[in-house]
Amino acid sequence: MAPNLPEKPEALSSTKPETSEHNLNRFSLRTEAQYLPGVGPAKAPLLARLGIRRAADLIFHFPRAYELPTSLIDSEDFQPNLRVSFVGVIQGIDERRTESGKHLLGAQVRSEDGKANVRLLWFNQPFRKRDLQPGRRLLATGVLKSTVLNWEIVQPQVRYLEAEEQAETENPLPVYPLTDGLKQFQMRSMMRKSLPDLVKLLQEVLPDSVRERLGVIEIQQALQWLHFPESMEQAEAALRRFKLQELFVLQLAITSQRFQREQAAVSPVCEPSGKIHARILNRLGFTLTGDQLHAIEEVGQDMAKSIPMNRLLQGDVGSGKTVVAAYAMLLCVAHGYQAALMAPTDVLANQHARTLERDLSSSRVRVALLTGGLGRRDRQSRLDEIAAGEANLIVGTQALLSEHLQFDNLGLVIVDEQHKFGVLQRAKLRVEGEQPHYLVLSATPIPRTIAMTDFGDLDVSTIREKPPGRAEVKSYLAQHDELESWWRFVKGKLKEGRQAFVIAPRVGKSATDGMSSDFDQQGRADFNASQQGSSESGHASKPESGHVATAEGVFAELQSVFPEYEIGLLHGRLPSEEKDANLQAFARGEVDILVATTVVEVGIDVPNATVMTILDANRLGLSQLHQLRGRVGRGSLPGFVCAVASTGCDAQEHERLQAFESSNDGFELAELDLKLRGPGDLLGTSQSGLPPLRVANLVEDHDLLDLARQVSKETWELSEGLQGDEKGVDWSPLQRQMLQRYGDFLTLSDIG
Repeated sequence: MAPNLPEKPEALSSTKPETSEHNLNRFSLRTEAQYLPGVGPAKAPLLARLGIRRAADLIFHFPRAYELPTSLIDSEDFQPNLRVSFVGVIQGIDERRTESGKHLLGAQVRSEDGKANVRLLWFNQPFRKRDLQPGRRLLATGVLKSTVLNWEIVQPQVRYLEAEEQAETENPLPVYPLTDGLKQFQMRSMMRKSLPDLVKLLQEVLPDSVRERLGVIEIQQALQWLHFPESMEQAEAALRRFKLQELFVLQLAITSQRFQREQAAVSPVCEPSGKIHARILNRLGFTLTGDQLHAIEEVGQDMAKSIPMNRLLQGDVGSGKTVVAAYAMLLCVAHGYQAALMAPTDVLANQHARTLERDLSSSRVRVALLTGGLGRRDRQSRLDEIAAGEANLIVGTQALLSEHLQFDNLGLVIVDEQHKFGVLQRAKLRVEGEQPHYLVLSATPIPRTIAMTDFGDLDVSTIREKPPGRAEVKSYLAQHDELESWWRFVKGKLKEGRQAFVIAPRVGKSATDGMSSDFDQQGRADFNASQQGSSESGHASKPESGHVATAEGVFAELQSVFPEYEIGLLHGRLPSEEKDANLQAFARGEVDILVATTVVEVGIDVPNATVMTILDANRLGLSQLHQLRGRVGRGSLPGFVCAVASTGCDAQEHERLQAFESSNDGFELAELDLKLRGPGDLLGTSQSGLPPLRVANLVEDHDLLDLARQVSKETWELSEGLQGDEKGVDWSPLQRQMLQRYGDFLTLSDIG
């Protein structure tokens, strides 16, 4: 089998104008699927399950893989250790357990020429039994072994054949996504009967000049090669065409959005003169790294223009992004404008506000905090201050998106941890009239391919250097039965006067998961046993794989493990005032151990907290684990992090935890997280703001993305925004496809 291909892309072409449902070719691309050759009313409902309702849907139902050409061998030529392909009929099946406990499934197959018996064997694949029906034809491929009674093939590849289906092929065979009741040979038959005529109706959307720059074949040939390749080279060339087209159209849309923003909007000019620059740096009071200074320079250059800044500032944990953000806010205030900072949680918003108030305590700059936890009177008072221009820096959560909030003269919007807000949420902070500059922060390093797609219209500043004096953080991977020794280590650090975090993935009982608000009775016993180092049998017990550590449960359990220390609790369900009070108590050193959920993953700065325990760490992504690790080692004292794996941790989860243990480089971990989890899981569909790619793959196709981005910029300039006349080229089909695919997501106007 060839590597997997995408299951179903969106239509990547335009259709020609049509005057009737049945044209000279008898069909149109809008013809209902049931009227196509080989479909009919019986198969149409099955195709509908796959999203195939019209002729165009069938054409663009792409193979997910290919079966390589098969050459059959006559049973008279069978030899031991020879890899063969043969057609046979199932005579019977048997199954049993081996002495080692493995499930063994066997099928007795008689070769179709009637001259040989072959036993096919599979280990630990009982699901195959339902397909191995006596009398069924199949094509089997594998290495022959000779036994006393017959031939044998272990772990063969099989393809089930219909009575009229031919087995031997000279060309690769497409393998399509199917649904129950639909066979591969039926899908292939429908394609062979319908596609040759239907592809003639397609209109090419990529002009010759663009195809030449991209190095791709035209669409009709691409579809022919994709569905009926004579070689894998043809199939790969066809797939390359559709991947590049998808990436090219996306990059065109991003370029269009950027062009519209720069041409249509005007922002306040906030030039960082020498006097203002020096005054702000003196106010910040930090020795800045080279990366921070470079980022400040880029931000200053952007804000000195009347074109709205649209910049992403990304950096590893502890790299000092908030200092750059504070510079931008003070630069804005120095020119008489307000600046707004939106954070994803009350905890982080409160911390930002306190930090700004502390650093600006001797200045006339006023900071206003606006969160959902404010009382009605306090909230109205803040709203009045902001509307009157009495508040210069406004810090808040999603409360900043309220329709009741009116700014006096907003000049800058900063969104912290931008990936935690949807694209439409972020856009709400743009105002009527003069547009504010826009800076988004990400403490989660973003893989380059995602930065070029989901954030492609943003300029990117990157901070890799850590501020001087930051201590080393050591990471460890442990199992639940090793917790006893780890807790002894934590106690040692607490005796030295340090503080500790303990992180649990969940708050407490969920209405849907049926879990206890802490651990159930078995989980409680296992947890206690792991602390005491013994159970009734004399061995440490492990929690069962179905139990997930909860903050409320761990908080209760640790009272007996650390009776002499003060333990606090922090999670998202607590009232805002209680969350802030608990965090402040921890920051003041009144709480020794803070049990929390991932609500503390960003922005929490307590230099004396040097130890962190992450329970059921395999349930978190690599980037999230790395963010949590950033909460320790924030001063001159070294940090220590222990990631405790669940008992049922699978191979991929274990690989992720090993990577976390071995690397402190957030950019390296972000790229690995992308490979392991994919872009959808990494960001979340709701955060991306773009429809998912149907053909291209951001993990594998970074070279194609580079090419598509380069050619899209060239095309935009040469075509004057898809409007100009490059040797009589009609840009409208490409323009329509871009707007149809991305217009709603990137708020593109009809540039036609």
